[in-house]
Amino acid sequence: MLMVERVPTGIPGLDELIEGGFPRGRSILVSGGCGTGKTILAMQYLIKGALEHNEPGLYITVDERAELIREDMLRFGWDIKALEDEGKLAILDLSATKIGVPSMEQYYVESHEFEPEKLLIKIMQMARSIGAKRFVLDSIPALGFHMEKESKIREFILKLVYYLKQTGLTSILISEIPEYGKELERYSRFGVEEYVVDGVIVLRYTTMPLLEGAHRILFIRKMRATKHYEGMVPLQITSEGIKLLPVELNI
Repeated sequence: MLMVERVPTGIPGLDELIEGGFPRGRSILVSGGCGTGKTILAMQYLIKGALEHNEPGLYITVDERAELIREDMLRFGWDIKALEDEGKLAILDLSATKIGVPSMEQYYVESHEFEPEKLLIKIMQMARSIGAKRFVLDSIPALGFHMEKESKIREFILKLVYYLKQTGLTSILISEIPEYGKELERYSRFGVEEYVVDGVIVLRYTTMPLLEGAHRILFIRKMRATKHYEGMVPLQITSEGIKLLPVELNI
């Protein structure tokens, strides 16, 4: 039987729930509301990959300025600038272009490159240039705000996932979802992401913690080529990043 190669996530407690890690070369949607830990989880995945497995990573920031991301991640002891200097991590800045101001970053997208086809080419060229093995887009809704029609962002998502698979990148795509109301069961912003990706991980914040001090939960909605844990898992954001609290495995 052909074994699926696994990519360690760098998130303590997660690999045990998904047969050792993400399937190599697949795309994973990480969805959640405000403050649930999406960006931390994605950046932890890239940083641990660079530090522990010598896998360079590419991070696309659409909503937050790169310098603020570097500053925020220092609280976990993660020196992103040092990894950038070593060629183990690169940040492609789309945030400045999104609001129409010049970017001070080494890697950025100009306004004329924000068209879907040109943006895809830019991303793929940069991934190849740094030898990226891991990829994060943060986030899909933020990118969608810059495109005129939802049909454009849906087409972009379909093509992006296709190209990511073709290049062998193991990727995280971030999306915001509602936390309350009748749309609570939505797993993406545009209603197509969860169908084209290979995995869906949902993060939620709850006022009724599963365990003392754990107000966040993680739920694996889907993971192709993987027998995964199907329950809710308590999640904590610590001084060293995200970790999952132990659960009784039934996989």
